[in-house]
Amino acid sequence: MTTLEDRPSTALLVIDVQNDVVGGAWHRDEVVANINSLVDRAHAAGTPVVWVQHADDELEPDTEGWRIVPELSPGEDDAHVHKEYGDAFEGTDLEDVLADLRVGALVVAGAETDACIRSTIHGAFTRGYDVTLVGDAHTAGDKSPWGAPPVEQVVAHTNLYWGFHGAPGRTARVLDADDVAFE
Repeated sequence: MTTLEDRPSTALLVIDVQNDVVGGAWHRDEVVANINSLVDRAHAAGTPVVWVQHADDELEPDTEGWRIVPELSPGEDDAHVHKEYGDAFEGTDLEDVLADLRVGALVVAGAETDACIRSTIHGAFTRGYDVTLVGDAHTAGDKSPWGAPPVEQVVAHTNLYWGFHGAPGRTARVLDADDVAFE
């Protein structure tokens, strides 16, 4: 499976579920509820949860808009990674965090589907991780005024192509939140 040596563990990676990122996102409440269920089940199973938060000129650290949405409660021992690029591995300590946890497989949820989710799942896969995208636990804001398809189509397309993604020694798949099993 993973091409990373001595990495038998799985982690839940929750990307950018911040107030200003998902405030107007497609199916926000349903997606956040699915993520909350994943986090609760991961914690109960002893699976590491890693929270990723984006920052830029419009999303400043330690502001209300930058904070994780109030419906989600990171655990006391959960790791936090702060990023400035779409791919959560770029310019961060995410790889070190995952190496310390001996993680070789990621379960990914969060926002935004067409930016940070897409960049991170590809970044993880090319770095040797097995990557499960939680098909009903990622979302984005509407970018159709700039020529993008409606969010529902962006999510459906991402789920479609990720389910058929492949490479030697690695697994890519899409599961609904209820079908994710943490052990």
